[in-house]
Amino acid sequence: MEVIDDQSRQRWILVAMGGVVGLILLDETVVGVALPTIRHDLGLSLVASHWVVNAYLLVFAGFAAAGGKLGDIVGHRVLFTVSVIIFGLASLACGFAQDGVWLIAARAVQGIGAAVIFPASMAMITIVFPPEGRGVALGIYGAIGTVFLALGPLVGGFFTEVISWRWIFWINPVIVVAIAVIVLIVWRDPAREGSEPKLDVTGLSTLVGGLTMLVFAIMQGPDWGWSSPAILIPLVGGITVLGYFVLLERRLEAPLVEVALFASASFTACNLVVFAAQFSKIAIIIFGALYLQHSIGMSPLVAGLALVVAVVGSPMTAAASGKFADRYGSRRPALGGLACAVASVLWIGMASPWDDYLVLVPALVIWGAAMPFCFMPPQRAIMNAVTLDEQGQAGGIVMTAQLLGGTIGMAVCSTIYLITQDYQAVFLATGGFLTVVLVIGYVAIERDTGSAR
Repeated sequence: MEVIDDQSRQRWILVAMGGVVGLILLDETVVGVALPTIRHDLGLSLVASHWVVNAYLLVFAGFAAAGGKLGDIVGHRVLFTVSVIIFGLASLACGFAQDGVWLIAARAVQGIGAAVIFPASMAMITIVFPPEGRGVALGIYGAIGTVFLALGPLVGGFFTEVISWRWIFWINPVIVVAIAVIVLIVWRDPAREGSEPKLDVTGLSTLVGGLTMLVFAIMQGPDWGWSSPAILIPLVGGITVLGYFVLLERRLEAPLVEVALFASASFTACNLVVFAAQFSKIAIIIFGALYLQHSIGMSPLVAGLALVVAVVGSPMTAAASGKFADRYGSRRPALGGLACAVASVLWIGMASPWDDYLVLVPALVIWGAAMPFCFMPPQRAIMNAVTLDEQGQAGGIVMTAQLLGGTIGMAVCSTIYLITQDYQAVFLATGGFLTVVLVIGYVAIERDTGSAR
């Protein structure tokens, strides 16, 4: 497949893909600050308010692999444009929600659009940039996206307190229209090499069904009781269905997820690092926002301002993470970033009982600066490990890992808080999990060759 080398087209695609991934990241951080207000206005229970976040993440995670595969099958241009339109319309519906069911359902539809947008954006970047420049391109792509991430808490706090939480969703369609126009004008699907891949519908339904049952059981368990048949049946059923999914994918010639890729310990560990980083993002951004409002007594706007320090460093280090990976390989920057994240989250956990925001600031700043190193270098290693025709599939896998980190993180953190009623337990458990992943990564991630080696 010929790589598109027109520099103008590369720049426009980079801007568009960075903008759309920023929109997805914005929706991760913007909702956390608004969640207590949404819960009050719509009369939601604590668990139901958490589903406002996890309905989006769960559908996103379940369909991300399919989104990557669909891009490989039908081409990215039309599919990407349709998906951003779906995302924009679902955002409008979220803003008009009159009750919890409406809002949660609209968030799920948002997740379907995002499930195609996210892996497609990474695949489109890797298609238009040559291998030796992908680290820098992915770093810039991440930097553009993380500007939106950094603005999320502030935007969420401002709209929630000054205007209405509904505007956190209504700002999405404006960005969506601009991105769709850019893609329609400048993107051209490259010629396909080899046979056309097929979508594994059975695998997709099995994955989504298994994940839904498992996440439902984890989130509702503390509320309904772990011994309740309504929890035990989906818990056991979800684990069983996901086990069957793995066996099914191993037998198929054109699976939804290339399970054989996970035979590589390094490939698996890189995806686990991405999973863990997204898990920590839920703990810090979503539960951090709740902690600042419930324990320290901040308003939504002040909490949003307070959380800006946790994400403002990410745009500053995103491009550097790609350059480091291109120069030195993916192992060292990935493990270094994860080590910093471990130290930061444990710091926050140990200091949280003091209810003193200033004590948390250094840890929040370090955590935010470390996050790009936990995403970009592992993603570079994963994308460079597959052929050009498999970029959509690889993008789907790494995005599935990332989104699973979010949805499992939301479910686990929600469960820990419901059981303990203690935010410190949420932060310390997250720090402990990151520590385990750091050890696994140190053992398993291979030393790859950068340009300076």
